[in-house]
Amino acid sequence: MNIYSSRPVVLCLSGHDPSGGAGLQADIEALIAQGCHAAPAVTALTVQDTVNVSDFRVLDREWVLAQANAVLNDSQVAAVKLGMLGSIEMVDTVAELLAAHPHLPLVCDPVLRAGGGGRLGKDEVGYAVRERLLPLATIATPNLPEARILAELPEGSADECAAKLLPFCKNLLITGGHGDEDAIHNRLYSRDGSSQTWLCQRLPGSYHGSGCTLASALAGRLALGEELQSAVRSALDYTWRTLRDAEQLGRGQFVPRRLPLDFCS
Repeated sequence: MNIYSSRPVVLCLSGHDPSGGAGLQADIEALIAQGCHAAPAVTALTVQDTVNVSDFRVLDREWVLAQANAVLNDSQVAAVKLGMLGSIEMVDTVAELLAAHPHLPLVCDPVLRAGGGGRLGKDEVGYAVRERLLPLATIATPNLPEARILAELPEGSADECAAKLLPFCKNLLITGGHGDEDAIHNRLYSRDGSSQTWLCQRLPGSYHGSGCTLASALAGRLALGEELQSAVRSALDYTWRTLRDAEQLGRGQFVPRRLPLDFCS
């Protein structure tokens, strides 16, 4: 038995989704698929299914700090992925934690809405993420509705939101899929003025956990040492495949298939 793991450890700070479509389960599966080990620290508990979220509870800061520090003090963490935080107090807690580890690549997925549209925190949480966490992030991965909340531009385009948000973060990946465009545009913006757009085929239906899947896959690619633009492309390609193969496990949105069917065989 090989007791020395070569898999990079990625610390995930996010919420628990009992449907298994999003949140920490999505993080774990997506990171396993990249060849990484997920270390999940729970920030919030939710009541949700594949249709929508009905309630959530943010954990006490002491519990979250204890979970994260247990991992950081025990393992050589290679990257950090942030998901649902749910409150301004939790944003402050995570910012305090990350300030002590500035060398770690950080993917910030500003989870502010569930796939069904239900809120996972007040808009003020989004503003706190913008002010406190985006400056610490290697890259932030909002979808366009989340980018509009962060930028305080209710009808803003991706370009307009990026112009407002790049003073806060080094790199910004604004994902498409929420409009009626034939092809989905995923746009990467960098503070140095460069940008790149990846197009992918729009798939029928709607999906639960696609943003968590993308952000976790990206964190995994960075943990493996992949360069940013290549990591973004790898994560986008992987996420599209999970949506292409998605399953309807409940009465609502499709759940991405993040692991192959023969994974445990």
